[in-house]
Amino acid sequence: MRFVVLLLVLLLSACSSQENAQPVKPRTAEEGMILVPAGDFVMGSNKVDKEGIQKQFGFVDPLYADEHPQHRLSLKAYFIDTLEVSNVQYKDFVQRTSYREPPQWIQSGYNVHEDKLLNANTDRLRLIASDYFKLDRDTSTMSKEAILAALQAVQRERDKLPVTGVSWYDAYTYCKYAGKRIPTEAEWEKAARGAQGAEYPWGNAWLAANTNTGDQGESDATVVPVGSTAKDRSPFAVQDMAGNVSEWVNDWYEAYPGATYRHMAYGGIHKVVRGGGAGAGHYAISAFFRSARRAHADPSAMSTDVGFRCAKKAH
Repeated sequence: MRFVVLLLVLLLSACSSQENAQPVKPRTAEEGMILVPAGDFVMGSNKVDKEGIQKQFGFVDPLYADEHPQHRLSLKAYFIDTLEVSNVQYKDFVQRTSYREPPQWIQSGYNVHEDKLLNANTDRLRLIASDYFKLDRDTSTMSKEAILAALQAVQRERDKLPVTGVSWYDAYTYCKYAGKRIPTEAEWEKAARGAQGAEYPWGNAWLAANTNTGDQGESDATVVPVGSTAKDRSPFAVQDMAGNVSEWVNDWYEAYPGATYRHMAYGGIHKVVRGGGAGAGHYAISAFFRSARRAHADPSAMSTDVGFRCAKKAH
């Protein structure tokens, strides 16, 4: 009897502790994903171009107009990839399904299978190194083993980069293959801004060093491996949402409810692209990396600084 009473006390104590516990931080759902909890958030903005950035840079469209009006939305809980889909993840999908490769892989040699490199003779490896890999060294005196090691090292570094040169349809197909889907525009923005609608994933102040804008000085490598910029991290611990590569989302480019601004690409013509890319380099301005910013493109378009991540319904 004493044992039963003691057990009951322990159970009641545990329940009381759970009721009084502080809300836990968003948890990792399954490998590579973050749970964004249910609730409302600030979407869009009422920002106007007081600095005259449109005129200064010669942009065709007015800045911020398609973000109007700022509004609150409520979303159910969902999972979203912590990082953008990487080259190696997409390559595994391509090899398993015989899906088409991004065109730039053919041009750079990233599509070359490991066994083809291993079985190529020295002269062939030298040709691959110069014409496709653009290896920045003299291979004329290098042994086959040395060339092979150099090419393999390049491929391992490329594995870590976010996949780019993919259309919206490619992103849709990959996410479906992975048992996921492309995030909606609202899901992407909530994951980037947090519930309070911060200007950037890390807060309201523009800090160029917190993300990859592509301003790499003398370097030609503008895109960096996924997860490289630790401070480009949202309140929900989702990374790389301000810079590095822009990302496809599911929605067609349309006006927000209550908006007065109209764009010629509204009406099921373009898909929305979110996040800043690293292609701007020295011309990067903070407006491109804001979490509320909306870009758009034909869903069949491919760009070297547009990739994607996936989302999933939380059960």
